Amino acid sequence: MKEQDYTIKKIDSNEYGANYKIDIRIPMSAGWIDDVYFYTVKDGKDIEHKLKHIKNEDGYVYFSSDIFLETCGVYRYFFKFKANGYDRYIDRDSYCSNYLSNNKLGKLSVNFETPEWAKGALMYHIFVDRFNRGSNLPPEYMPRRNLYKSFDSKLNPGPDVDGIWNNDFYGGDLEGITKKLDYIKSLGTDIIYLSPIVESQSNHRYDTGDYENVDPYCGTNDDLKHLCDKAHELGMKIVLDSVFNHTGNDSKYYNELGTYNSEGVCQNIDSYYGSFYKKHYGKDGRVYFDHWWGMTNLPVCDGSSYNWQQYIYGEGGVIDKWFKLGIDGLRLDVADELSDTFIEGIRKAVHRNKKDGLILGEVWKNPMRMGRGYILSGKGMDSVMDYSLIDALIRYYKYADTYKLGYIIQDILNEYPKDTIDTLMNFTSTHDISRALNIFANYDFNEYGEWAWKPYNESLQYAKDYRLNAVEVDRAKEIYKSYTFGLDFLPGIFSIFYGDEAGVLGYGNLMNRQPFPWDNIDTGLLKHFRTLGKYRKENEFLKDADLNVVDITKDYFMFERTSNNGEALVAVNRTPDNQNIFIPGKYDSPDKIYSLNNSRKTKLNGYGAVALIRK
Repeated sequence: MKEQDYTIKKIDSNEYGANYKIDIRIPMSAGWIDDVYFYTVKDGKDIEHKLKHIKNEDGYVYFSSDIFLETCGVYRYFFKFKANGYDRYIDRDSYCSNYLSNNKLGKLSVNFETPEWAKGALMYHIFVDRFNRGSNLPPEYMPRRNLYKSFDSKLNPGPDVDGIWNNDFYGGDLEGITKKLDYIKSLGTDIIYLSPIVESQSNHRYDTGDYENVDPYCGTNDDLKHLCDKAHELGMKIVLDSVFNHTGNDSKYYNELGTYNSEGVCQNIDSYYGSFYKKHYGKDGRVYFDHWWGMTNLPVCDGSSYNWQQYIYGEGGVIDKWFKLGIDGLRLDVADELSDTFIEGIRKAVHRNKKDGLILGEVWKNPMRMGRGYILSGKGMDSVMDYSLIDALIRYYKYADTYKLGYIIQDILNEYPKDTIDTLMNFTSTHDISRALNIFANYDFNEYGEWAWKPYNESLQYAKDYRLNAVEVDRAKEIYKSYTFGLDFLPGIFSIFYGDEAGVLGYGNLMNRQPFPWDNIDTGLLKHFRTLGKYRKENEFLKDADLNVVDITKDYFMFERTSNNGEALVAVNRTPDNQNIFIPGKYDSPDKIYSLNNSRKTKLNGYGAVALIRK
């Protein structure tokens, strides 16, 4: 141990918690040492563990104790002792008198580790219907579905003549993804994240019809297994979007339209499937089903129902069947609407199939502040989609909002478990927000809205008619390259939404789901993204290196990534003007220099960036 240092070593563990050995030494120069305690902080309460005096040696006093800690995503901790009768504190860096900042408290995760393969990984997020059609034959006709003639057809989203939404299909399928695995791998991809693929009425498939079978327009269960096998051969994992909060009304469980032969709740409210759904009594005394956000095509599932729980995560349930086909993890849709108990059940099922299976949650705000056990319990999800960071980065690039970027980064570093930080899903864009190039092109988005990507005008017709001119697109690309350069070097999973690397545009929801332009790829952007993937592969230390913010000005953002295996200093310019920057002396002779727009160590060209690597 170093001066004023300590060790916290796990001895053994079980599903409930772990035994730790705590050792600390304190310099005798601090005075007469007495009453040494190790404090853990959980749920706002300090729990003390008294340490025993072991020996005095070489100018240090040694204390030690064995303690048991329950499973938890994050414990905060500190040491307290008396020196010459005065209270002193020791945290990870130093000890101080009569003052302790919560931000300086140590962090400890007990029985909570995220998969090594997901840390600092590069993810490719595919909206399956719009990526690639693998078969030359269109899918067989199915009622209430409209199929575009070809993958080059112009997207025209919105309700059809019968008022049905999201029933326009391009026919992108699993076979199409398998045929493009070499392309996906060329980006440096480690993880392929698929939008829902199980049978559903809509093109987005968040309205499940049958959890046990791949949608016919998407392929078959064998196609999923084949895709997983081929992806694994290329060193890539498959994460599947899972929707357990609600099903579709056109499902074998609800069966409002009578599509299925099963006895759904609309045929018999007391059927087996009746226990799957949340219900309430109306003023007329009749039983009614709950619907997600009032959408009558999305009945809400009852997470407290034993039958529903067993169907999804019980032995032989849906999750077991999916993992038997070869998937490696789940992304939980609207995770904040699933109970902690339900999520813990999902975790047990995932780990029953793969001990290093990944669980990502769609949680839009800080999961550590929502009074839930998503991450904090250590028994729920591994990580979340990092909406807060992406919002802050966009605001920084668009509006020079230095305060929010700094605040959010410190929030994440101070409150999240280290393993969660290393697996946060940092996305270029998603199926829920405008395409990144649209966001950076101009100011048609609300600076003062809750989210930086929220358009001023959310009319579907406006989105359909919306066009960017060539000047706006070119400017957006310059900003976007600088933005993604920085994102590539930040902790977490760097997630590319299909087509963002190819120059796909799309204003608002629905128009962001364009078919992939296989015959019209922006080769300049593609080269940029392949280069970013190469940077990640060449610097393995980035997967779990610590983050230190060096400077955030209205012009540039500089940060450092450090580990025992390497260091990186990264600076990105958010402006079209050249910026002079100060480089710490230890980076005077880096082992590698990566640059954007011909930037140099001490000068960032307009929308340029530089990364200095030391190993």
